[in-house]
Amino acid sequence: MARSRMKVAVVGVGTIGAMALLHLARSGVEAVGYDTFTPGHDRGAAGGESRIFRVAYEEQADYVPLLLESLERWRSLQAAAGQQLFYPVGCATVGPGDHPGLQAVRDAAAAHGLTLEELDEQAARIRVPEHPLRPGESLLFDPLGGLIRPEASVVATVGLAQAAGAQVRANTAVLDVQEDGDRAVVVTEHGQDAFDRVIVCPGPWANRLKLFAGFQLAPKQFVATWFPRRDPHAFDLNRTPVAIRVGTPTFSCFPSVDGVSVKVIARGPAFTDLDDPDELPRSVGRDIIDHSAAAVRAVLPGLEDTPIRIATYSDLYSPDEHALLGPLQPGSPVTVATAFSGHGFKLAPLFGEIAAELAVDGHTDHDISFLSPSRFQATQQA
Repeated sequence: MARSRMKVAVVGVGTIGAMALLHLARSGVEAVGYDTFTPGHDRGAAGGESRIFRVAYEEQADYVPLLLESLERWRSLQAAAGQQLFYPVGCATVGPGDHPGLQAVRDAAAAHGLTLEELDEQAARIRVPEHPLRPGESLLFDPLGGLIRPEASVVATVGLAQAAGAQVRANTAVLDVQEDGDRAVVVTEHGQDAFDRVIVCPGPWANRLKLFAGFQLAPKQFVATWFPRRDPHAFDLNRTPVAIRVGTPTFSCFPSVDGVSVKVIARGPAFTDLDDPDELPRSVGRDIIDHSAAAVRAVLPGLEDTPIRIATYSDLYSPDEHALLGPLQPGSPVTVATAFSGHGFKLAPLFGEIAAELAVDGHTDHDISFLSPSRFQATQQA
């Protein structure tokens, strides 16, 4: 089928869905995006004003080639949007020098020939004074890392997709996606529409669709806290790297986007299971606030230890904490892109492109075999 005659739906115009919609529209297909809310909303994983980008990847070295490609796409997207979405300030991983997390970063860099600087206490004090080291600690600096503006990125991407001819049906909940031979049907509260292909990017709302029955996907809540800076020149957005601290305490920390405060996401009680993403609580218990404050007191002396802002968001995790990206079965008109398990935003431009390629062309040249939904089929059938 000629691309100009192909009609493709994207269910969920969030992090990945917006990127897929843009690639579809630029490819010349008739692209329609559906979202329960308005793209750029603050209920899913694309909220919180900042996200980490890094290439020397602790979690799995298979991501490194994909991250290098995604970095180029972030730069291209930023140029097309005409606004700064990516701040190339680098990424610091901090913790005990012999911690497995630091060693995994070293191993990923060595395996792929990446530049990685290791700073001791004295060098770190000069280079990254916001993150002082304790005795026996090291700081690994990934110069290709940086900060991404998530809401701005989603809104800008949707705008570019619409300019390229895509339609967006905001505030339209999708109730079901059904296969109908070699086509697929999107069922909404307003009726149903048939498409040649459908890309399903539902984020934490995946379990509402029958397609994902048996995959054991888990919505989770995470909490971000913002602490005031003691020095108005510290944690500067154009200079300070994003940071991940391993060991005790464990958290991620971002340069100041609002010019007043610094976002800290502390591991522990801030990450909890969420039965229904529509029931995402907008306030949190004292235990979460105290946990984040204790982390700040321990290793971030440049911040006050009482947060001035707290916000909750949701994300979706698979059993092995890696995405489902690909057709549910060979030849299916439905491509799924969900459960990115914390890995999605930094890779969104590339993953959106891959989802569009799989839907339109039936294949991609990128090696994403480790993300195939088929790896869970045996579990489903057992």
